[in-house]
Amino acid sequence: MKVMPVSEVQQETVGGEAVAAKIQWLISDKDGAPNFYMRLFELGENGATPHHEHAWEHEVYILEGKGKLVAEDTVYDLGPNMFAFVKGGEVHHFENTGNTPFKFLCLIPREDAKCC
Repeated sequence: MKVMPVSEVQQETVGGEAVAAKIQWLISDKDGAPNFYMRLFELGENGATPHHEHAWEHEVYILEGKGKLVAEDTVYDLGPNMFAFVKGGEVHHFENTGNTPFKFLCLIPREDAKCC
């Protein structure tokens, strides 16, 4: 079992084309998770994840701030206590649209889980 404050989990910079983006791997293979990983993203002011796609889905829950989920032909405004489901194969990225950190949980299946 793993129970601990988020503040004790190392925060890493998201690489590649991400802007002002940090990630914390809350639950991963290092914890023996057999099916899903839980990650906490924090996008700083004007921050964004790369525009990308992959085969697996994301389950996302917004904790703080304002942002948007940009798909191929639609933009969704996001705020606290909202959630989003991104199907595998959908091109997407997240952006901070506010002046405070935009924080969200992102759960993904363990399969090929090393991407953003």
